[in-house]
Amino acid sequence: MKLLIVLGEGGHTKQLLNLVDLLGDSYDYHYIVSKEDNLSASRIRYPGPIYRLSRPRGKSTGKLAAIFRTILAGIQSFWVLLRVRPVAVISVGPAIAVPVSIVGKFLGVRIIFVESASRVSALSLTGRMMHRWADLFFVQWPQLKESLPRAIYAGRLV
Repeated sequence: MKLLIVLGEGGHTKQLLNLVDLLGDSYDYHYIVSKEDNLSASRIRYPGPIYRLSRPRGKSTGKLAAIFRTILAGIQSFWVLLRVRPVAVISVGPAIAVPVSIVGKFLGVRIIFVESASRVSALSLTGRMMHRWADLFFVQWPQLKESLPRAIYAGRLV
């Protein structure tokens, strides 16, 4: 069974790779990493093909540039999803997860999203968008579960 793992940077990558460790070697892993991320790929413990996409936005990206970059990432993810044909896309918080997940949803791929452990009392921007698209939406703090009936609280990944 193929899983497409969308890595972010820093803590997002650490949390998601901890989840991959829990899932073990029963899956055929494929990874998406932003072109600007030079560290995440080196931390992968279960090998698989790595696809690099443009990051939709950074901390100082303007709105117009973010829209253009999100569309570009969506087009790039379309080709990756057609090539991989995963049963699910799994991500923990990075912005790059949004276009990958939306395109995946239209292609019939299951979307699994885990809100970052750093989000204790309110969802991130990515979390607010992904709550609409995810087939499974996990939170890592019980406080978030209280305000999100569809969310699943399953503990922390870090």
